[in-house]
Amino acid sequence: MPDVRNPGPEYLAFWRERHVCTLTTLRPNGTPHVVPVGVTYDPQTRLARVITSGKSRKVAHVLAAGPQGARVAVCQMQGRRWATLEGVATVRTEAVQVEDAVRRYAERYERTPAPNPERVVIEIAVDRALGRG
Repeated sequence: MPDVRNPGPEYLAFWRERHVCTLTTLRPNGTPHVVPVGVTYDPQTRLARVITSGKSRKVAHVLAAGPQGARVAVCQMQGRRWATLEGVATVRTEAVQVEDAVRRYAERYERTPAPNPERVVIEIAVDRALGRG
């Protein structure tokens, strides 16, 4: 299992490559809700970010957990390689945070998403890293 404080260069390189990821949140009844997303990861701050509409179900699930945040996981895979980041998610609505997340997304996925006035950021404070390279 990679050390979240020092996951290694191969693991971090994998998180910079262009891959569709999944985000797993929990519904109020405790069942998992898994959706495809784009994710960026900043190992210096240990923050993963997902940009989305503020009206999405994933945002509703995070908000339903209360101000302490919701336990979530983001995952990506390619062939036998896979990587998962786990942590506590909160929803950020501040313009500067949203703009930063959009910039990071554009850098990783090599395209700028269409403008969305309802865009928010699900910010994940990563405390666990899993994977196989």
